[in-house]
Amino acid sequence: MGTPAELISPRSPRVAAARRLARRNFRTRERRFIAEGPQAVREAVVHRSGGEPTLTELFATVDAAERYADIIRAAREAGARIHLAGDEVLAGLSQTITPQGLVGVCRFLDSPFEEILSARPRLVAVLAHVRDPGNAGTVLRCADAAGADAVVLTDASVDLYNPKSVRASVGSHFHLPVAVGVPVEQAVAGLKAAGVRILAADGAGDDDLDAELDAGTMGGPSAWIFGNEAWGLPEETRALADAVVRVPIHGRAESLNLATAAAVCLYASARAQRASGGCRSVTST
Repeated sequence: MGTPAELISPRSPRVAAARRLARRNFRTRERRFIAEGPQAVREAVVHRSGGEPTLTELFATVDAAERYADIIRAAREAGARIHLAGDEVLAGLSQTITPQGLVGVCRFLDSPFEEILSARPRLVAVLAHVRDPGNAGTVLRCADAAGADAVVLTDASVDLYNPKSVRASVGSHFHLPVAVGVPVEQAVAGLKAAGVRILAADGAGDDDLDAELDAGTMGGPSAWIFGNEAWGLPEETRALADAVVRVPIHGRAESLNLATAAAVCLYASARAQRASGGCRSVTST
């Protein structure tokens, strides 16, 4: 395997520098973030950001280095610095109760909003006022699974590189362009200018998702705006949308949580865009 035999010390400056990336101000200053676990690290190994390999360092326990020898080998070939580490080092770097033995240090990988627009996206998720990092990462994963072209996090939303967000995305951070810190007004204006219809997801929306599908209005380029977990979207953001759409509740549940609603909305658009001759929902007669 060729890995160095000597374990890195818990007091090493490299360990201290990586540990500091748990804090947002250090992530922002260094433009680095932590990705942990074999799935995220495997995706980071093959990703490039700004023409450079995204993964710069990899900390691995001896057991993990043996178990995931293919990842270690690929990381070394990509130019990452490999550190064998004891369990106490990985425990200090990990944000989980049961670390999986691999922690990578990665370059920031967000994309300029202008690049997203120039690619003429057909399906975009816009996170406005989303504050929970786990929700942000899960919506990013849903967007990735639905085949979205990009995700936009507004300036009022949580940090894309929060460790909880990175874990919740399960590698999707590395799969599609994400713009961060974009004011919601700028995001909407830019997407509209690019020919994208703006749909605000809101439980009190005037339009029904099934009705939108039945009407065949969702086959074109669309961007869904998803709001805060507790209070949804403010009126001024709703007013920016071409339609404010609610997911119908057919049972007795009070509401859907953010990630579930996002999955339903994004998959509805994805299906409509892929359907030949438009899409009709199961409510059609």
